[in-house]
Amino acid sequence: MKLIIQIPCYNEAATLPVTLAALPRQVPGFDKVEWLIIDDGSTDGTIDVASRSGIDHIVRHTTNQGLAQAFMSGLDACLAHGADVIVNTDADNQYNADDIPLLTKPVLEQRADIVVGARPIGAIEHFSPVKKILQKMGSWLVRVTSRTNIADAPSGFRAISRKAAQQLMVFNNYTYTLETIIQAGQKNMAILSVPVRVNEDLRPSRLMKSVPSYIFRGVNTIIRIFIIYRPFRFFGSIGVLLLAAGLAVCLRFFWFYINGDGDGHVQSLILATILLIMGFQALLAAFLADLQAANRKLLEDIRYRILLGDDRQAITRQPGGSTRNGSNEDS
Repeated sequence: MKLIIQIPCYNEAATLPVTLAALPRQVPGFDKVEWLIIDDGSTDGTIDVASRSGIDHIVRHTTNQGLAQAFMSGLDACLAHGADVIVNTDADNQYNADDIPLLTKPVLEQRADIVVGARPIGAIEHFSPVKKILQKMGSWLVRVTSRTNIADAPSGFRAISRKAAQQLMVFNNYTYTLETIIQAGQKNMAILSVPVRVNEDLRPSRLMKSVPSYIFRGVNTIIRIFIIYRPFRFFGSIGVLLLAAGLAVCLRFFWFYINGDGDGHVQSLILATILLIMGFQALLAAFLADLQAANRKLLEDIRYRILLGDDRQAITRQPGGSTRNGSNEDS
């Protein structure tokens, strides 16, 4: 069994040595533990620091593509290097690396496909009261949307089985944390949450540049994810509301018309017509979006089957069915 710990990095030369110094080389249940970093277009010597620190694999982005894309590039590289389980952590040493066995244990025991580390949000001193509230609200929204029970949805400290990693696809450019949980819920993956510890703050968060920006981008992310994974419910709900409003206004007009006062309420009839047309169009969009969602699911299933087929071929080619071993550096 091979565990690969991946770390997305963007200008992390100052904090990466601290993070790597805490990472384990032995984890219960695994024969081999390897480290992989994703350099997302760093310009501060992150690559040099990683190379001197004994990193096994390096994935390079020539330009900064964002945290979500770095996460996905890491998953693809970990799969290519034969990882049976992937642990994702941050380069700022936010998460306590001693808790990695807590993340991997449910995956090894086949009780979970994805395990998310739940930080003690209320006890983290460098989190402002506003950020604590936003973290809890975001986690609640994700739980409702994904129908999962994840206590700390924005946490990037998580363990992912090979099978789950092969099925995950991130469309959002801002962050992978929320979308992967919602996607796991949609795909009926087993996803658990375990309490983990955190370390002292080494640098400010780069995702939360300001409270208004964080709220806007967070809400925008959840809405976009909801449209992608629940398109019929999203557009269908809008259509039903518009049709109901149009019908109510229409009934109001007929009430006045029956009572002989219809001439003074023609504008209500016009409004009702507009609302009914908009409602019909929204329902039509719901059906079209649902067809696109079905097509996306078919494409994701094809991608997963291709990756699964590659795994079987690789195992067949190697004596004893051993897993693949990666090279020292990827470009």
